[in-house]
Amino acid sequence: MQPRLSQLAAQRRAIRRLLREHDPADAMAAYYAFHHPDDRTTLVLAPEDVEAGSIGQADGYVALSRTGIDLFRPLVTMRLPTDRDPDSAQLAVDLIGRALAPGQPVILNVPARYHPLITALFDVQAEEELRLLALAPADYEPIINVLVTRSEGPGGLPRYAIRSSADGREEVVATASLNWQSPHYGEIAVNTRPQYRRQGWGRSVVAALSGHLLDSGRAPLYVVSEANGASAALAESVGFTDTGARELLLQAALKER
Repeated sequence: MQPRLSQLAAQRRAIRRLLREHDPADAMAAYYAFHHPDDRTTLVLAPEDVEAGSIGQADGYVALSRTGIDLFRPLVTMRLPTDRDPDSAQLAVDLIGRALAPGQPVILNVPARYHPLITALFDVQAEEELRLLALAPADYEPIINVLVTRSEGPGGLPRYAIRSSADGREEVVATASLNWQSPHYGEIAVNTRPQYRRQGWGRSVVAALSGHLLDSGRAPLYVVSEANGASAALAESVGFTDTGARELLLQAALKER
């Protein structure tokens, strides 16, 4: 194994206790910390001596993940030492300062409880509060729609779609795909062309992909903006329920210290 990959494995062991992989609130962070491809993942740990290979466990970490969301800005997820000790704010500040360069544009996905610290440390260009919904097998409402077809998206992940023919040409009008998939969860993204909404097609593709995830032993997750009531209603019509977890999605850059 290459040295950096061996170090990454050790880092992942050191942060294992900071995330509960079976908890929906930690599911996305756990995916990017533990299951995102090794060559596109960088972890920075606190305290700093964990980085040097000392025996022990980390109290916090920052993960930088290169994804298809943005080719130039890494997706940054984290769990900070303040979760374990409210008096560790300076350790959290130092951790973020070691992980990110001032002025570096990033996409942050963090728990809503970090909002005061994040807004103090970062210049924020855009901010969105997200709701996290999950689907239990007992709440799943299967929908039979013969128009739904399955294919593979990036990385071989399943993708369900409905196509329509108009003016002699075929177009995809509704799709449900996965933003990511871990051994325990998969996060569903849905897109329906505006002129085809309110026909139940978005609901049909979400239900199909949800059934696939449940059949594979994974729990479907659905992340939606607090402002997008229509999207939340679509998920709830399939059986998703609000977990109560809230996340922030921010476009930001670290301020000069």
